[in-house]
Amino acid sequence: MINAVHAVIYTKDAEAARAFFRDVLGLPHVDAGHGWLIFALPPAEMGVHPTDGENHHQLYLMCDDVEATVAELKAKGVEFTQPVKDAGFGLLTALKVPGGGELSLYQPKHASPLMRPS
Repeated sequence: MINAVHAVIYTKDAEAARAFFRDVLGLPHVDAGHGWLIFALPPAEMGVHPTDGENHHQLYLMCDDVEATVAELKAKGVEFTQPVKDAGFGLLTALKVPGGGELSLYQPKHASPLMRPS
């Protein structure tokens, strides 16, 4: 039976990205050997969407209060690439990951299978 998900982020500067997830986002981690950090993630959910284009996958970080989370992360030097907008399913923004790329951050409006206090 499946008991977890292992996500991978590819970046041109893995050390900078690892430091970001470790030091800025404060994700718990272990060293799997030789500096390869494996990060624990918060509980997750997965949606399956239809597409007429190429198959692709996305990774979103979720929060209960996007404005407060943005303010907290900006105070830590995180750069956001989009202002918060209402995307229908939730309030959405995106942040830069050091070393390249970005991650979306959103406050969901939809029902969630996760048991989260409101």
